[in-house]
This record gives sequence, C-alpha cells and structure tokens, in this order.
Amino acid sequence: MPMSSPTPRESIVPSEIKRIFEGKVFTVQIETLQLPKGSEMKAEIVRHPGSVVIIPVTDAGDIILVRQYRPAIAQLAWELPAGTRRHDEDPRKAAARECQEEIGLIPDHLESLGAFFPTPGYCDEQMHFYRVSGLRPPTSRDEPAYQDEDEDIEARAFSPADVRRMIAAGEVIDLKTVAGLALLG
Repeated sequence: MPMSSPTPRESIVPSEIKRIFEGKVFTVQIETLQLPKGSEMKAEIVRHPGSVVIIPVTDAGDIILVRQYRPAIAQLAWELPAGTRRHDEDPRKAAARECQEEIGLIPDHLESLGAFFPTPGYCDEQMHFYRVSGLRPPTSRDEPAYQDEDEDIEARAFSPADVRRMIAAGEVIDLKTVAGLALLG
C-alpha cells in the first residue's frame, strides 16, 4: 500500500532528542519539536525498526495462528505470527524468515496486503502484512531458522469460521490479528 507524500507538517525535524531507554527491540526518546504555528512540544516516542505480520493460509484454506505468553498482559494469546524486522531488512525476507521461525514452514508465495502504523500517537513501528501460502517444511537446501530463546510458541491451524468465532468470543485479543484477518476479506 503506497504511503502518501510528506506534507510540511509531517516533515517537522526535532530540535532536541533525548534518548531515555535503549532496548533490544526499540528505543524511547523525548523529542522537542517546533510546530508550524510556532509552539513547541515535547513528544515521547518509541522508535521501532518495524515488523511483519504473516497470515499463513494452508492448502485447505485454514489459517495458522500461534499461541504464546505475552508478559505485558500476563497471559497466553492466540495471534497471527509476527516479528520485528532486523536493521534495514526487506519486509518480504523478514516475512519468510518469521514464517519459518514461528510455524516451522517455508512459504512459496508471499502477497503484500499493506503496511500500517498500529500506534502512531507514540510509536513509529510500521507493520507489513503478508498473506503466505504454498507452505512446506524446510529442506536441507533451506537456511535454518530458529525461534528466539524467550519464545515458547504453539502453532495450530483453524478454519476462517473458527477464527471469526474466536474473535467474537474474546479468545483472540490481539489487534494485529483482527486487522490481518480483515485484510484477507
């Protein structure tokens, strides 16, 4: 999905940047900005390298979800497989890598469904959504992929009707999953 061209309001350059946290995945900064009308604001911004969300569709038309523990909400969550892009990593390559890492399968087909900012009020993370299909187990010719040490992931295929039922019942609480399924139509 094409991004619109920046307008002067979108091209505001910070006059001061103070990094207050630098983690493995993202940084948090306080940026001082001069707004077009002359006022100044301090913005707390999470800087993130971006991510990919994959919608794995089996040959039978089922959708593979993963369940994993999410410490921020202190519970297990069913969701679409997703992951952070490595520095300057092409989103297509990241999607294929995450597919293999999270569900153990390699996609033969990747279809871009768009890129969106889930929380633009305080974070610059851009999520790239891909429908992946033609799923196959890796062979000796494929590069190996490994889950992160802190990942304990269960993958399971569900019919689209079951996933819709899970969303309606509150069993799927992850917004990127709801958005990704809506993109499938």
